[in-house]
Amino acid sequence: MTFIRALTGACAATLASLGSFIAPAEAQTYPTRTITMIVPFAAGGPTDVISRIVTGNMAQTLGQSIVIENVVGAGGTTATTRAARAANDGYTLITGHMGTHAASVPLYPKLAYHPEKDFEPIALLAGTPILILARKDFPPKDLKEFVAYVKANAEKVNAAHAGVGSVSHVSCELLHSILDIKPVGVPFSGTGPAMNALVAGQVDYMCDQIVNAVPQINAGTIKAYAIATAERNPSLPNVPTTAEAGLPAFQAQAWNAVFAPKGTSPAIVATLNAAANKALDDETVKKRLLELGSVIPGPKDRTPEALGALVKSEIAKWSPVLKPAN
Repeated sequence: MTFIRALTGACAATLASLGSFIAPAEAQTYPTRTITMIVPFAAGGPTDVISRIVTGNMAQTLGQSIVIENVVGAGGTTATTRAARAANDGYTLITGHMGTHAASVPLYPKLAYHPEKDFEPIALLAGTPILILARKDFPPKDLKEFVAYVKANAEKVNAAHAGVGSVSHVSCELLHSILDIKPVGVPFSGTGPAMNALVAGQVDYMCDQIVNAVPQINAGTIKAYAIATAERNPSLPNVPTTAEAGLPAFQAQAWNAVFAPKGTSPAIVATLNAAANKALDDETVKKRLLELGSVIPGPKDRTPEALGALVKSEIAKWSPVLKPAN
C-alpha cells in the first residue's frame, strides 16, 4: 500500500509537471486552426470595416484564417455576451468598442458580462471620431441652425442609432444631454443599416463614427455639421470641429479594440497583440484606416495593459452621462 501511495503521488507529481510544459507548448504552436472574430454589429458598419482591414493582415502573420462573424442585437451586448462565454483558447475573439466595453455598464443594469472582469484585453486598433450627420435635405444649414432646429422641434425630429449602448446611441445621448432634449430614437441592427436609412432620408440625423461617414459625405448623400474633436480630420478637411461650429461642449471619439475571453493564456494574448501591432504598422493597413478618418494609436497605447486601463477609464467617463438615460 505504501508503494502504491508513493507511486500514485509520483504519477500525480509527474502529471502536474507535464501540465506546466503542455500549456506553453500549446501556446507556442497557436494558432493551428481558423480563428473567429465576432463583430457585434451588422456588416458594413465602422466596427466591421475596421475589423476586416486589420484582421486580414493579422491572419497573414498568424498563418491561419480569421473569419468575421457578425452577431447583431442589443447594442452589441448580445455578441459580447457570447464572446465572454466562449472557450478561452484563443479561437474566439471579439472586436469591442466604447459601447460594448464601457457604455454598456451603466446602460444595462443586468448585463450578462463585465468588460473588466470577463475579458482579456489584447490591442487597441483605432480611434474613430464622431460626427453630427443629417439627411441631405434636413433644413438646418450649419451646426448653430441644427441646434436651434432640434430644440424647437424635439418632439418631431428623430435620431437613428445602432441599438441601445452602441456608439451612435451613446454619443447622441451625450449630445442630447448637452442640448437638454429628448428626440425620438430609431434603433437599427447596426450602424450600416442606420446609415442606409439616413441616406434614403428615412431618418433625420445621427451621431456616427467617421469610418462609416466619409464615403457618404464625399458623395453628397448626407450632410455633416461638425466633427466632435479638437482638430479637423484630414479625410474631411472642410468639416468644422464642434468648437469651431459653436458647440465646444460636445467632444466624442469612439475606439475599436480586440478582446479575448477571460483566462486566455498570456502567451496567446502576446501572440495576438504582436500580430495586431504588426498590422497597424503595415503601410497598406495604415493607408486604408487613415483614408477612412481613423486615428491609429501609437505603440504605447496598443498594449494589453493600456487597453485595460482605457476600458476602466471609459466606464468611469460614461457612467455619469448614461445612468440618467437608463
